[in-house]
Amino acid sequence: MSTHSFSLLFALLTFACWAAIALIAALYVARRRRPDGALAVAYDEIARVALPLAALVACVTMAGSLYYSQIAHFVPCALCWYQRIAMYPLAIILVVASLRRDTRVWWYVVPQAVIGAGFAIYHTQLQAFPKQHSSFCTISEPCTVRYVWEFGFVSLPLMALTAFTFIIVFVFVARSTPREEL
Repeated sequence: MSTHSFSLLFALLTFACWAAIALIAALYVARRRRPDGALAVAYDEIARVALPLAALVACVTMAGSLYYSQIAHFVPCALCWYQRIAMYPLAIILVVASLRRDTRVWWYVVPQAVIGAGFAIYHTQLQAFPKQHSSFCTISEPCTVRYVWEFGFVSLPLMALTAFTFIIVFVFVARSTPREEL
């Protein structure tokens, strides 16, 4: 598979994650309005698999970043490294939490994901508006290089932001399910 095909696949996965976030938000609202309705049942079913889904997104994100640096030979900038530092441990933590069905994992996942999302937000806007100067950027590792720019706006930092957002939302969704129901 070519790097362009891989980037297109990851851009489509980015859209799928945002669609899942929107769906779970809509189901949450429906559940609050009609706790005994069919949409509440759908929300509860998704909540049962929310931790494994968050773990899957973290693992795929980690694998994707390794592909881009080790196989495609994209040079990660400082902001990329900070996002990786936040994401890589999440993959391990969420896999373990999924296996243990630990819905209290949000206590230590959410702060780390929020920090990673903060770096991803900053990096996303740097790539969207590349004429800015940033103290993170260097000549040898510029933060504004768009190695991936699918559909005119999907970049590597936007993909990371999507993954962090998905993880935050789905960890909170998992929290809403009692441990014995998992």
